Amino acid sequence: MNVRILLLGAAACAAIGSPAFAKESTEQRLERMERIIAQQQQEISDLKAQQAPAPTPAADEVAEQPASQADVEALQNQVYEQAAANKSGWWNNTKISGRMYYDVTYVNSVSRGLPTGGNPSGHTYDPANGVNFDIKRFYLGVDHTFDDMFSANVTTDFTYDSTTKASQIYLKKAYLQAKLDDALIFRLGATDMPWVPFVEDVYGYRYIENTLIDRTKYGTSSDWGVHVLGKLADGLLGYQISAVNGAGYKAAPTNPANRSGGIDVEGRANLNYDGFILALGGYHGQLGKAVVRTNPTLADSTKNAANRFDVLAAYQVDPIRLGVEYFYTDDWNSVTSTTSHDNARGVSVFGSYQFDPEWGVFGRYDWVNPEVKNLAGIRTSDVKDKYFNVGISYSPAKIVDFALVYKHEQTDGGTIGTSNGTIGGAIDGNYNEIGLFGQFRW
Repeated sequence: MNVRILLLGAAACAAIGSPAFAKESTEQRLERMERIIAQQQQEISDLKAQQAPAPTPAADEVAEQPASQADVEALQNQVYEQAAANKSGWWNNTKISGRMYYDVTYVNSVSRGLPTGGNPSGHTYDPANGVNFDIKRFYLGVDHTFDDMFSANVTTDFTYDSTTKASQIYLKKAYLQAKLDDALIFRLGATDMPWVPFVEDVYGYRYIENTLIDRTKYGTSSDWGVHVLGKLADGLLGYQISAVNGAGYKAAPTNPANRSGGIDVEGRANLNYDGFILALGGYHGQLGKAVVRTNPTLADSTKNAANRFDVLAAYQVDPIRLGVEYFYTDDWNSVTSTTSHDNARGVSVFGSYQFDPEWGVFGRYDWVNPEVKNLAGIRTSDVKDKYFNVGISYSPAKIVDFALVYKHEQTDGGTIGTSNGTIGGAIDGNYNEIGLFGQFRW
């Protein structure tokens, strides 16, 4: 636009300086000047009109324009999402989960007792020897959240009872939870005990074998009672205290015969720092055996209370897990005895290495020594139990795990009850198992 104005101005100057302009009268000159100036102003107005932006349509004109298909679909999706958010029902805040442990293995278990007339060698073979597909555990859980504070969980445990030769169903968990804060959570009912489930999470291979005290029956994973737990300092510290019946979750609390003479207490405190885990725990009580109805004298006495002390030290940073667990018990199997006392100690060392996102190797070694003494302090039983497993695991998906495993257990000086049955004999015994172990979960 500036260039056009300059050109018009130059043309006006040239016209004024021309010979014809000099011969005109003063009035003629003024008239001519006015025509030139008016022409220039019109040129400037035309140029401004050409360069001005297009006028913005009025609001009512915009509203009248047809909407695009994308706009229509976006509006429909917004309506659908709002309608879904407004729906109410228990299923909106309910989760259903499941987990199964299974194996296909070959078992060979032999015990050696004192020779008898019918068995001069003293060897006895376990009737469970051979090949079989076993479902060790199947859990089905329902978890419902009422609001930010209250929730509930019910988890069933399907297992095979070798005594009755039938599958049985237990309530592994059935509790109401009140979460006041991450540091203060209350659970009323049956839920995870402080020690066994905690160690299972660190170990990572529960589907292959129970952890140390659970394998040797010196502890349980769930019980009925009141539980307080929480985490502090952004998970640096953790704790749980449980006041329970003591007989474990398989002893139905609806049966009056299971009413205990007192309250058992189990606790745990743990420190988690930069992959290092240190935990201390303990148990005190009468394991639901001091029943008032059958033994009021024992129920009022703490002479034969069962005690257990636990320690766990571990390092857990992908792809490595390393850990060592130790326990000591006193009178665990002598709560109702008036003629003897017992104690036991044991240690478990475990480790695994995930050399590939789907593949890993693992191993574990347990040593347990139960002892029984009479009231004079003379040892009447001294059993040594050694157990190990080694294997390679394959996890093709997050919900599926397989492992090729070999297990061996050697018992000297007597028998011991474990998750694999009663191992050993009056002299010794051994247990061998090899095969495929697995779990799936959702």
